[in-house]
Amino acid sequence: MAAAKLFDVVAEYCHIAFAETSAFQETYGFSGSQGMINLEGLRLLPKGKASKSLVVFMHPATTLQLLPMPRALAAQGVHVLCAASRYVKNDTPLIMEKVVLDLGAYIRHAKEKWGYEKIIICGWSGGGSLSLFYQSQAENPTVTHTPAGDPVDIKGAKLIPADAMTFQAAHISRAEMLVECIDPSVKNELDPDDRIVEFDIYNPKNPNQPPYSADYIRAYRAAQLARMRRITATAKELLETLKKRGGAEMERGFITHRTIADLRFMDPAVDPNDRKPRWCWVGNPETANTGPVGLARFSMLRSWLSQWSIDDTRAHGVKSAANITVPFLAIENTADDAVPQPHTGKIHAAAASKDKTMKAIKGATHYYQGQPELLKQAVEINLGWMRERNLID
Repeated sequence: MAAAKLFDVVAEYCHIAFAETSAFQETYGFSGSQGMINLEGLRLLPKGKASKSLVVFMHPATTLQLLPMPRALAAQGVHVLCAASRYVKNDTPLIMEKVVLDLGAYIRHAKEKWGYEKIIICGWSGGGSLSLFYQSQAENPTVTHTPAGDPVDIKGAKLIPADAMTFQAAHISRAEMLVECIDPSVKNELDPDDRIVEFDIYNPKNPNQPPYSADYIRAYRAAQLARMRRITATAKELLETLKKRGGAEMERGFITHRTIADLRFMDPAVDPNDRKPRWCWVGNPETANTGPVGLARFSMLRSWLSQWSIDDTRAHGVKSAANITVPFLAIENTADDAVPQPHTGKIHAAAASKDKTMKAIKGATHYYQGQPELLKQAVEINLGWMRERNLID
């Protein structure tokens, strides 16, 4: 059989603006400072190929056009949009409810301005819980306020539901990732050097070394959750204090030290898959634990409650999946060094869709780096699934 024709890919800049009032400016730059939200994205178009279908990639805090998957799909004749939120490359003030409104603005633009008839949302990595949150609210809108109590009218936004969803190399939620990654050895949030040796998995003096016992894993996870809840309690208390003062100060930023310390990174027997031991998606986990790109390293009070608090965030994939009914494809990369092995299966099991499929790509890492054949397999799975359902031309 002859190989399928590959298209040249043309990248088209996209700018979308919509009005929004806010009590204060959340993020650096012009976004929101003039009563307007400005969004920027890239539409990847196969040259000379028209389509009535659009695949949308969006992450809450970064761009996705440099990932291999969007361009590979476009080269196969699929129209693809890589959409950036208002918080692109700065998740310090990020409010998940507002990112849902951003995604809604892109989908409305795609339908009403570009004329697409079918929308397929591809939830990749951190975009997985976002896409599920969006779709659940598009199908069953309920949210009127953020977890901090600020108005955000998702219920009245008339979000347009996607026609189908894929969930690929994606986790349950940012909060779920953090509660499984945060370092429970930290005793004092103001002094990250004040630590409990027994919970410091990078300390050779820790008597608990891999392979970890079941008792140690339970104790470690409980300590992680306890630290998360202490931070949340402090954030809520400070936010309430600022509100009661009634002055011009409405927000405050803070640092959360040591947030890349999942037991899975050190012990491949914990939720085993084909991942490389003592490694994670940002490199050496011990280095990343104290580095500037650790999860939730810098945060605002409201942002912590919306995206990181395990008890307050609404962008929780399992809960959201229970409200979606459109065709749903979940893909697990079995050597994923970012997404914990159980997450994909939990999302697939929770999805209310009658038409749902789960696939696994053996040996695939999070980014398919140096794995062109596995990337090709991922593309073929997506294309085959979409064509079987007449989702793409």
